[in-house]
Amino acid sequence: MNKITLTIALVLGFTIANAQDTTCTFFTGERVIEFDYYTSKGLYEDRQTKKFYDVKVKLGNVLCLHLCDQKQRVRKVKITYFDGSTSNKVLNSYDDFYYLSNDIVKVSVGKPKLIIKL
Repeated sequence: MNKITLTIALVLGFTIANAQDTTCTFFTGERVIEFDYYTSKGLYEDRQTKKFYDVKVKLGNVLCLHLCDQKQRVRKVKITYFDGSTSNKVLNSYDDFYYLSNDIVKVSVGKPKLIIKL
């Protein structure tokens, strides 16, 4: 069920991305790089020194979140919507892309954590 939801979200994200500005943020280990979606040119680089790194998104923009830890890890992601509501997700971060809709204003990305399956 989660894969179907993610697939629908990605298709919707690709569709919306063509009509609106897209903010792209790349996470690998402690490195955080924001880049231009259309030219792939890096805009700035930062380090994730706190438990969560906040990515602010202009209302109406789509966020392309690339989590690339190159190890089987997960990251906790807190999403804040324009109406003030929030949701929490745990996302795979081996080398995965996530497109978040145009009704978000902030995304807080946690540090990578080891996957423990029981």
